[in-house]
Amino acid sequence: MLTIDDLRQRGLILFEALSGSRAYGTDLPHSDVDLKGVFILPETEFYGLDYVPQVANATNDEVYYELRRFVELLLKSNPTALELLASPADCVRVRHPLFEAFQVEDFLSQLCRQSFAEYAVAQIKKARGLNKKINHPEPPQCKSVLDFCYVTVGAGAQPVATWLARRSLQPGQCGLANVNHLHDLYALFVDETPDRCHGYRGLLRDAETSQDVLLSAVPKGEVPVAYLSFNRNGYSTYCRVFREYQEWEQKRNPERYQNTVQHGKNYDAKNMLHVFRLLGMAEEIATTGRLHVRRPNREFLLQIRRGEFEYEQLVAEAEALVARVEAAFAAAALPETPDKDAAEARLVQVRRAWYAQLK
Repeated sequence: MLTIDDLRQRGLILFEALSGSRAYGTDLPHSDVDLKGVFILPETEFYGLDYVPQVANATNDEVYYELRRFVELLLKSNPTALELLASPADCVRVRHPLFEAFQVEDFLSQLCRQSFAEYAVAQIKKARGLNKKINHPEPPQCKSVLDFCYVTVGAGAQPVATWLARRSLQPGQCGLANVNHLHDLYALFVDETPDRCHGYRGLLRDAETSQDVLLSAVPKGEVPVAYLSFNRNGYSTYCRVFREYQEWEQKRNPERYQNTVQHGKNYDAKNMLHVFRLLGMAEEIATTGRLHVRRPNREFLLQIRRGEFEYEQLVAEAEALVARVEAAFAAAALPETPDKDAAEARLVQVRRAWYAQLK
Protein backbone atom coordinates (compact mmCIF):
# COMPACT_ATOMS: atom_id res chain seq x y z
CA MET A 1 0.00 0.00 0.00
CA LEU A 2 1.38 3.38 -1.03
CA THR A 3 1.99 5.98 1.68
CA ILE A 4 2.71 9.70 1.44
CA ASP A 5 6.32 8.99 2.40
CA ASP A 6 6.49 6.58 -0.56
CA LEU A 7 5.25 9.32 -2.88
CA ARG A 8 7.95 11.69 -1.65
CA GLN A 9 10.80 9.18 -1.62
CA ARG A 10 9.98 7.89 -5.09
CA GLY A 11 9.55 11.37 -6.55
CA LEU A 12 5.97 10.81 -7.66
CA ILE A 13 4.47 14.14 -6.57
CA LEU A 14 3.46 16.51 -9.37
CA PHE A 15 1.91 19.17 -7.17
CA GLU A 16 1.67 19.92 -3.44
CA ALA A 17 0.20 22.89 -1.58
CA LEU A 18 -1.04 24.08 1.78
CA SER A 19 -4.81 23.92 1.84
CA GLY A 20 -7.70 24.80 4.12
CA SER A 21 -7.62 27.91 6.28
CA ARG A 22 -4.02 28.77 5.35
CA ALA A 23 -5.00 28.90 1.70
CA TYR A 24 -8.24 30.81 2.40
CA GLY A 25 -6.42 33.33 4.61
CA THR A 26 -8.61 32.52 7.60
CA ASP A 27 -5.94 30.68 9.60
CA LEU A 28 -5.21 31.42 13.23
CA PRO A 29 -1.99 30.70 15.16
CA HIS A 30 -3.33 27.31 16.30
CA SER A 31 -4.76 26.28 12.90
CA ASP A 32 -3.87 22.84 11.54
CA VAL A 33 -1.45 22.48 8.65
CA ASP A 34 -3.40 20.76 5.87
CA LEU A 35 -1.64 19.51 2.75
CA LYS A 36 -3.11 18.36 -0.54
CA GLY A 37 -1.43 17.28 -3.72
CA VAL A 38 -1.41 15.33 -6.96
CA PHE A 39 0.82 12.35 -7.74
CA ILE A 40 1.38 10.08 -10.71
CA LEU A 41 1.68 6.32 -10.48
CA PRO A 42 4.73 4.63 -11.99
CA GLU A 43 3.99 3.15 -15.41
CA THR A 44 3.92 -0.49 -14.31
CA GLU A 45 1.60 0.25 -11.39
CA PHE A 46 -0.69 2.37 -13.52
CA TYR A 47 -1.11 -0.39 -16.11
CA GLY A 48 -1.39 -3.10 -13.46
CA LEU A 49 -4.42 -4.29 -11.50
CA ASP A 50 -3.98 -2.23 -8.34
CA TYR A 51 -4.77 1.32 -9.40
CA VAL A 52 -4.41 3.71 -6.42
CA PRO A 53 -6.70 6.75 -6.79
CA GLN A 54 -5.82 8.48 -3.53
CA VAL A 55 -3.32 8.38 -0.67
CA ALA A 56 -3.94 10.03 2.71
CA ASN A 57 -2.54 10.03 6.21
CA ALA A 58 -4.42 8.67 9.24
CA THR A 59 -6.07 12.00 10.12
CA ASN A 60 -6.96 12.87 6.51
CA ASP A 61 -5.34 16.29 6.77
CA GLU A 62 -2.84 15.25 4.10
CA VAL A 63 -4.49 13.95 0.92
CA TYR A 64 -2.92 13.25 -2.48
CA TYR A 65 -4.88 12.36 -5.64
CA GLU A 66 -3.54 10.27 -8.51
CA LEU A 67 -3.49 12.36 -11.69
CA ARG A 68 -6.39 10.53 -13.37
CA ARG A 69 -8.55 10.79 -10.26
CA PHE A 70 -7.68 14.48 -9.94
CA VAL A 71 -8.82 15.20 -13.50
CA GLU A 72 -12.03 13.25 -12.89
CA LEU A 73 -12.74 15.48 -9.89
CA LEU A 74 -11.98 18.61 -11.90
CA LEU A 75 -14.45 17.55 -14.58
CA LYS A 76 -17.10 17.22 -11.86
CA SER A 77 -16.26 20.75 -10.59
CA ASN A 78 -15.31 19.32 -7.23
CA PRO A 79 -14.53 22.35 -4.99
CA THR A 80 -11.57 20.67 -3.28
CA ALA A 81 -9.89 19.82 -6.60
CA LEU A 82 -10.58 23.25 -8.12
CA GLU A 83 -9.28 25.05 -5.02
CA LEU A 84 -6.13 22.91 -5.09
CA LEU A 85 -5.51 23.79 -8.74
CA ALA A 86 -6.02 27.48 -7.93
CA SER A 87 -3.80 27.44 -4.82
CA PRO A 88 -2.26 30.83 -3.90
CA ALA A 89 1.39 31.04 -4.95
CA ASP A 90 2.62 31.33 -1.35
CA CYS A 91 0.93 28.00 -0.50
CA VAL A 92 2.51 25.97 -3.31
CA ARG A 93 5.34 23.69 -2.17
CA VAL A 94 5.82 21.53 -5.26
CA ARG A 95 4.85 22.25 -8.86
CA HIS A 96 6.33 20.10 -11.63
CA PRO A 97 6.56 21.89 -15.01
CA LEU A 98 4.28 19.25 -16.55
CA PHE A 99 1.52 20.26 -14.15
CA GLU A 100 1.27 23.63 -15.92
CA ALA A 101 -0.89 21.83 -18.51
CA PHE A 102 -3.79 22.14 -16.06
CA GLN A 103 -5.25 25.61 -15.50
CA VAL A 104 -8.26 26.19 -13.29
CA GLU A 105 -10.04 28.43 -15.82
CA ASP A 106 -10.35 25.44 -18.14
CA PHE A 107 -12.53 23.64 -15.60
CA LEU A 108 -14.92 26.38 -14.48
CA SER A 109 -18.45 25.80 -15.74
CA GLN A 110 -22.12 25.93 -14.82
CA LEU A 111 -21.50 22.80 -12.74
CA CYS A 112 -19.89 25.06 -10.13
CA ARG A 113 -23.33 26.39 -9.23
CA GLN A 114 -24.23 22.97 -7.94
CA SER A 115 -20.88 21.93 -6.49
CA PHE A 116 -20.17 25.19 -4.63
CA ALA A 117 -23.60 26.69 -3.88
CA GLU A 118 -25.44 23.45 -3.09
CA TYR A 119 -22.59 22.31 -0.87
CA ALA A 120 -22.89 25.65 0.94
CA VAL A 121 -26.62 25.04 1.44
CA ALA A 122 -25.75 21.63 2.93
CA GLN A 123 -23.44 23.42 5.38
CA ILE A 124 -26.34 25.67 6.42
CA LYS A 125 -28.39 22.57 7.15
CA LYS A 126 -25.44 21.13 9.05
CA ALA A 127 -25.20 24.28 11.16
CA ARG A 128 -28.93 24.11 11.79
CA GLY A 129 -28.56 20.47 12.85
CA LEU A 130 -25.91 21.39 15.41
CA ASN A 131 -28.06 24.33 16.55
CA LYS A 132 -30.87 21.88 17.23
CA LYS A 133 -28.62 19.42 19.07
CA ILE A 134 -27.17 22.12 21.33
CA ASN A 135 -30.50 23.78 22.14
CA HIS A 136 -32.49 20.56 22.45
CA PRO A 137 -30.08 17.97 23.84
CA GLU A 138 -31.35 14.47 24.43
CA PRO A 139 -31.27 13.25 28.03
CA PRO A 140 -28.42 10.83 28.78
CA GLN A 141 -30.85 8.00 29.62
CA CYS A 142 -32.80 6.58 26.69
CA LYS A 143 -36.56 6.42 27.20
CA SER A 144 -38.36 3.10 27.55
CA VAL A 145 -41.14 1.63 25.44
CA LEU A 146 -43.48 2.37 28.36
CA ASP A 147 -42.82 6.10 27.94
CA PHE A 148 -44.74 5.79 24.66
CA CYS A 149 -47.66 3.77 26.06
CA TYR A 150 -51.02 5.26 27.07
CA VAL A 151 -54.03 3.71 28.81
CA THR A 152 -57.62 4.60 28.06
CA VAL A 153 -59.44 6.40 30.88
CA GLY A 154 -63.02 7.28 30.04
CA ALA A 155 -62.94 9.26 26.80
CA GLY A 156 -59.26 10.17 27.30
CA ALA A 157 -55.92 8.52 28.05
CA GLN A 158 -53.12 8.62 30.61
CA PRO A 159 -49.44 7.68 30.38
CA VAL A 160 -49.17 4.09 31.56
CA ALA A 161 -46.80 5.05 34.40
CA THR A 162 -49.40 7.53 35.74
CA TRP A 163 -52.20 5.02 35.34
CA LEU A 164 -50.28 2.35 37.27
CA ALA A 165 -49.20 4.72 40.06
CA ARG A 166 -52.74 5.97 40.69
CA ARG A 167 -53.92 2.40 41.11
CA SER A 168 -50.86 1.25 43.12
CA LEU A 169 -50.14 -1.40 40.50
CA GLN A 170 -46.87 -2.85 39.23
CA PRO A 171 -46.17 -3.56 35.53
CA GLY A 172 -45.69 -7.24 36.43
CA GLN A 173 -49.36 -7.51 37.49
CA CYS A 174 -50.52 -6.66 33.99
CA GLY A 175 -51.13 -8.69 30.90
CA LEU A 176 -51.66 -7.56 27.30
CA ALA A 177 -53.53 -9.21 24.47
CA ASN A 178 -53.92 -8.17 20.83
CA VAL A 179 -57.13 -6.49 19.71
CA ASN A 180 -58.14 -7.90 16.36
CA HIS A 181 -57.89 -5.53 13.38
CA LEU A 182 -56.34 -2.69 15.46
CA HIS A 183 -52.58 -2.18 15.25
CA ASP A 184 -50.67 -1.28 18.42
CA LEU A 185 -53.82 -1.31 20.56
CA TYR A 186 -53.93 -3.95 23.30
CA ALA A 187 -56.49 -5.17 25.82
CA LEU A 188 -55.07 -4.56 29.29
CA PHE A 189 -55.73 -7.07 32.06
CA VAL A 190 -54.73 -6.83 35.72
CA ASP A 191 -54.10 -9.65 38.17
CA GLU A 192 -54.81 -8.42 41.71
CA THR A 193 -54.86 -11.87 43.32
CA PRO A 194 -52.33 -12.31 46.16
CA ASP A 195 -50.40 -15.05 44.39
CA ARG A 196 -50.90 -13.66 40.86
CA CYS A 197 -52.44 -16.91 39.78
CA HIS A 198 -53.31 -15.63 36.30
CA GLY A 199 -49.62 -15.71 35.39
CA TYR A 200 -49.56 -12.49 33.36
CA ARG A 201 -46.10 -11.71 31.98
CA GLY A 202 -46.11 -7.97 32.58
CA LEU A 203 -45.86 -5.14 30.08
CA LEU A 204 -42.21 -5.54 29.02
CA ARG A 205 -39.69 -8.35 29.01
CA ASP A 206 -36.94 -5.98 30.20
CA ALA A 207 -37.45 -2.27 30.97
CA GLU A 208 -34.03 -1.24 29.62
CA THR A 209 -33.67 -3.36 26.48
CA SER A 210 -37.20 -4.19 25.28
CA GLN A 211 -38.15 -2.76 21.91
CA ASP A 212 -41.80 -3.83 22.10
CA VAL A 213 -44.58 -4.57 24.57
CA LEU A 214 -44.99 -8.11 25.88
CA LEU A 215 -48.09 -10.23 25.25
CA SER A 216 -49.58 -12.70 27.75
CA ALA A 217 -51.79 -15.75 27.46
CA VAL A 218 -55.09 -14.49 28.89
CA PRO A 219 -57.69 -17.01 30.18
CA LYS A 220 -60.83 -17.10 28.10
CA GLY A 221 -63.61 -14.97 29.55
CA GLU A 222 -61.35 -12.46 31.29
CA VAL A 223 -62.54 -8.88 30.92
CA PRO A 224 -59.98 -6.13 30.21
CA VAL A 225 -59.87 -3.24 32.64
CA ALA A 226 -58.75 -0.82 29.94
CA TYR A 227 -56.93 -0.62 26.62
CA LEU A 228 -53.28 0.28 26.08
CA SER A 229 -51.99 2.09 22.99
CA PHE A 230 -48.30 1.88 22.02
CA ASN A 231 -47.11 4.86 19.95
CA ARG A 232 -44.74 2.71 17.92
CA ASN A 233 -43.89 5.38 15.34
CA GLY A 234 -43.12 7.91 18.05
CA TYR A 235 -40.86 5.42 19.80
CA SER A 236 -39.01 4.56 16.57
CA THR A 237 -38.46 8.25 15.79
CA TYR A 238 -37.21 8.90 19.32
CA CYS A 239 -34.76 5.98 19.12
CA ARG A 240 -33.38 7.25 15.80
CA VAL A 241 -32.93 10.80 17.12
CA PHE A 242 -31.36 9.53 20.35
CA ARG A 243 -28.96 7.28 18.40
CA GLU A 244 -27.99 10.15 16.07
CA TYR A 245 -27.37 12.41 19.07
CA GLN A 246 -25.13 9.82 20.71
CA GLU A 247 -23.19 9.37 17.45
CA TRP A 248 -22.81 13.14 17.16
CA GLU A 249 -21.54 13.34 20.75
CA GLN A 250 -18.93 10.66 20.02
CA LYS A 251 -17.78 12.08 16.68
CA ARG A 252 -18.04 15.83 17.22
CA ASN A 253 -14.86 17.86 17.07
CA PRO A 254 -14.26 18.83 20.72
CA GLU A 255 -12.53 22.11 19.85
CA ARG A 256 -15.29 23.21 17.48
CA TYR A 257 -17.97 22.19 19.96
CA GLN A 258 -16.33 24.17 22.78
CA ASN A 259 -15.96 27.13 20.45
CA THR A 260 -19.67 26.89 19.68
CA VAL A 261 -20.58 26.75 23.37
CA GLN A 262 -18.19 29.57 24.30
CA HIS A 263 -19.38 32.09 21.72
CA GLY A 264 -22.92 31.42 22.94
CA LYS A 265 -24.68 31.67 19.58
CA ASN A 266 -25.42 27.93 19.42
CA TYR A 267 -24.30 27.16 15.89
CA ASP A 268 -21.16 25.69 14.38
CA ALA A 269 -19.31 28.88 13.49
CA LYS A 270 -16.79 27.07 11.30
CA ASN A 271 -19.57 25.58 9.20
CA MET A 272 -21.12 29.01 8.76
CA LEU A 273 -17.74 30.46 7.79
CA HIS A 274 -17.53 27.88 5.00
CA VAL A 275 -21.07 28.75 3.87
CA PHE A 276 -20.05 32.33 3.11
CA ARG A 277 -16.65 31.33 1.73
CA LEU A 278 -18.20 28.88 -0.76
CA LEU A 279 -20.99 31.22 -1.79
CA GLY A 280 -18.49 34.04 -2.30
CA MET A 281 -16.37 31.80 -4.50
CA ALA A 282 -19.44 30.69 -6.45
CA GLU A 283 -20.50 34.28 -7.12
CA GLU A 284 -16.98 35.17 -8.31
CA ILE A 285 -16.88 32.18 -10.66
CA ALA A 286 -20.20 33.22 -12.19
CA THR A 287 -19.41 36.93 -12.54
CA THR A 288 -15.67 36.90 -13.34
CA GLY A 289 -14.87 33.42 -14.63
CA ARG A 290 -12.09 33.21 -12.04
CA LEU A 291 -11.61 31.31 -8.78
CA HIS A 292 -9.91 33.15 -5.92
CA VAL A 293 -8.99 30.79 -3.08
CA ARG A 294 -7.52 33.50 -0.84
CA ARG A 295 -10.60 35.29 0.42
CA PRO A 296 -10.74 39.09 0.35
CA ASN A 297 -13.23 39.25 3.26
CA ARG A 298 -10.99 37.58 5.84
CA GLU A 299 -12.12 39.77 8.75
CA PHE A 300 -15.82 39.15 8.07
CA LEU A 301 -15.21 35.39 7.93
CA LEU A 302 -13.25 35.51 11.17
CA GLN A 303 -16.07 37.48 12.78
CA ILE A 304 -18.37 34.61 11.86
CA ARG A 305 -15.90 32.15 13.34
CA ARG A 306 -15.80 34.14 16.57
CA GLY A 307 -19.60 34.03 16.80
CA GLU A 308 -20.12 37.77 16.48
CA PHE A 309 -23.38 37.38 14.55
CA GLU A 310 -26.73 35.93 15.49
CA TYR A 311 -27.56 32.58 13.94
CA GLU A 312 -30.79 33.67 12.23
CA GLN A 313 -29.08 36.78 10.85
CA LEU A 314 -26.40 34.64 9.18
CA VAL A 315 -28.92 32.19 7.78
CA ALA A 316 -30.97 35.04 6.29
CA GLU A 317 -27.86 36.62 4.73
CA ALA A 318 -26.70 33.26 3.39
CA GLU A 319 -30.07 32.56 1.80
CA ALA A 320 -30.03 36.01 0.15
CA LEU A 321 -26.53 35.26 -1.16
CA VAL A 322 -27.73 31.93 -2.53
CA ALA A 323 -30.37 33.81 -4.54
CA ARG A 324 -27.68 36.17 -5.88
CA VAL A 325 -25.49 33.21 -6.87
CA GLU A 326 -28.39 31.55 -8.69
CA ALA A 327 -29.07 34.75 -10.63
CA ALA A 328 -25.37 35.20 -11.43
CA PHE A 329 -25.05 31.70 -12.88
CA ALA A 330 -28.25 32.16 -14.90
CA ALA A 331 -26.61 35.16 -16.59
CA ALA A 332 -23.05 33.74 -16.76
CA ALA A 333 -21.32 32.95 -20.06
CA LEU A 334 -19.82 29.77 -18.66
CA PRO A 335 -19.93 26.46 -20.53
CA GLU A 336 -22.40 23.89 -19.24
CA THR A 337 -19.56 21.50 -18.39
CA PRO A 338 -15.76 21.49 -18.73
CA ASP A 339 -14.34 20.23 -22.03
CA LYS A 340 -13.83 16.54 -21.33
CA ASP A 341 -11.98 15.78 -24.57
CA ALA A 342 -9.47 18.60 -24.00
CA ALA A 343 -8.93 17.50 -20.38
CA GLU A 344 -8.37 13.91 -21.46
CA ALA A 345 -5.86 15.02 -24.11
CA ARG A 346 -3.89 16.96 -21.48
CA LEU A 347 -4.02 13.99 -19.12
CA VAL A 348 -2.61 11.62 -21.75
CA GLN A 349 0.01 14.17 -22.81
CA VAL A 350 1.27 14.70 -19.26
CA ARG A 351 1.34 10.99 -18.44
CA ARG A 352 3.24 10.11 -21.62
CA ALA A 353 5.73 12.91 -21.03
CA TRP A 354 6.28 11.79 -17.41
CA TYR A 355 6.90 8.18 -18.36
CA ALA A 356 9.11 9.18 -21.31
CA GLN A 357 11.45 11.24 -19.11
CA LEU A 358 12.09 8.20 -16.92
CA LYS A 359 13.26 5.97 -19.79
